[in-house]
Amino acid sequence: MKIQKIRSKDAAWQKLEVLKTNRNKRYRYFEFLAEGVRNLNEARKYGWAFSSLIYPADTPLSDWAKGMLRDTPTDVNLELTPALMRELSEKDDTSELLAVVKMRPDDLSAIRPKPGAAPLLALFDRPSNKGNLGTILRTLDALGADGLILTGHGVDLYDPETVGASMGSFFRVPAVRVPRHDDLEAYFDALRREYGSLSVLGTTAHAEKPLWDCDLTGPAVFMIGCETDGLSEGLRPLCTELVTIPMAPQSSASSFNVACAATVLFYEAVRQRQKQV
Repeated sequence: MKIQKIRSKDAAWQKLEVLKTNRNKRYRYFEFLAEGVRNLNEARKYGWAFSSLIYPADTPLSDWAKGMLRDTPTDVNLELTPALMRELSEKDDTSELLAVVKMRPDDLSAIRPKPGAAPLLALFDRPSNKGNLGTILRTLDALGADGLILTGHGVDLYDPETVGASMGSFFRVPAVRVPRHDDLEAYFDALRREYGSLSVLGTTAHAEKPLWDCDLTGPAVFMIGCETDGLSEGLRPLCTELVTIPMAPQSSASSFNVACAATVLFYEAVRQRQKQV
């Protein structure tokens, strides 16, 4: 196992710092930071490639951390001073291991619906909050959705806050950034050819068709708009229907938090599908 010792804020440290803070540099290196037992375990479980594991010098490590260092293939592992480790960590109680993980290419073929089941996908347009993006990944994982498509300019999928908020689900749920609407339309057409139909359901806070009146047992994509402006006008023509989550008439709330809304949407889809079995 190759080890590089980092004792000052040298060039090697500066690379770690920009992976934590600089979106453009992340994509230049095609790497990102991950932290926490659950995240690192899930990354290994689902076959993500590690560039480095990062650990503090002169600090007793748990059996789990020792096992990760022993058994995880890396290019080089990095030994930091405890002070630098604390500065790099996102946690109040500094993690004993962090990892530099290699990104995966944006490829819609990575989203593979389960054999014999109707596809169930999410599209999140221009997410503006890292915590909400990570929480939606966690929801999709919990409710068995097949993947997430990201459109428009929004927060970074690979930001450490996004990865952390997913509680490990980042590494299981395929998430693909699609910058061109033409590519998205072609993908939807391919799903229709393969499965015979595809409901593309745009979500809105306005009085449209109630969610529970929609048939969600067939192939479906929920298109979720950004937290502030909703679904972009460019995506609306791709929708086969606009749906809403009905709220209590006396409610003073005008809409749901986007992550809460995603949970309701996908729970209703799973409920209908389980009822059909």
